Amino acid sequence: MRTTGKGRFAPCARPVGKAAVGIVFLLALCMAALAGCGGQASSSASSAAGSQAERSKSSVQLQIFAANSLEQAMPLVQALYTERHPEVTFADSQFKASGDLVQEIQAGASADILITASKATMDDAEAFIVPESRVTMFGNDLELCAAKGSGMRVTNLTDLKSDQIKRIAVGDPTFVPAGKYANQSLNSADYGQPLYSSSEGEGGAYDPSIADKIAVANQVGTCAQWVASGNCDVGFVYTSDLYRYDGIESIYTVPEEMHKIITYPGAVLAGSQHQQEAEAFLKFCMTDPDALAVWQDNGFELK
Repeated sequence: MRTTGKGRFAPCARPVGKAAVGIVFLLALCMAALAGCGGQASSSASSAAGSQAERSKSSVQLQIFAANSLEQAMPLVQALYTERHPEVTFADSQFKASGDLVQEIQAGASADILITASKATMDDAEAFIVPESRVTMFGNDLELCAAKGSGMRVTNLTDLKSDQIKRIAVGDPTFVPAGKYANQSLNSADYGQPLYSSSEGEGGAYDPSIADKIAVANQVGTCAQWVASGNCDVGFVYTSDLYRYDGIESIYTVPEEMHKIITYPGAVLAGSQHQQEAEAFLKFCMTDPDALAVWQDNGFELK
């Protein structure tokens, strides 16, 4: 006990024990640790959610409408692109006659990229593309094919009049550019008596010497299949078709001066929600060495 200034006694303060101090210290540490864990968990969850959102935002799936003759080569180039750009994948690409694809787009079909097998068919889609994105991607040659081992031979297109040839497969010129090129060639085949009456390759008539032999196909690939199966003796196809169909071989390469130049224009569609990514893919198709090798290995001519 000690005395106050007035002579009263005041109780002495009791010393705090070491054990009590330790308990208080440990409690403080636990509370700090819990607060830290809560902050880290909240931060980690927020970071994970942000990363997932960013991945979802950057993932793009492109829809391509391409000429039927690209059916074998295009998926290989798409796989190359996705390998290098995992954020970009491709929907089920549509490979049809160029004219059919244009009609689908005009009717409201949704796609990001259109690639046709002729300048004229891309011109028909002009109102639906981004004009500055249009590029000429590559070319092709027109071939008269026959079944492998058939022994069929021609020296020029006038030989189609021969009794040896019973059926000739030609693509529908309204929808199939290869058919239009074939008819242009038939128009040039015999200057005295053209085998097709229109120099434009459509809207005309076949000469009576071959008219009953013509089998009209909905796609250039169908021409190749009819020849390979024996349903037709010969057919007009592209050089690239010789690479994608077994059982056919070229018996005559049509001179390019007999028809309009075969080109494949590509363009981004104006309705695409991924125009920047679509344009980047078109550029890849035309500049990447591995992509260029794929086109060449499948019979396409680089421009």
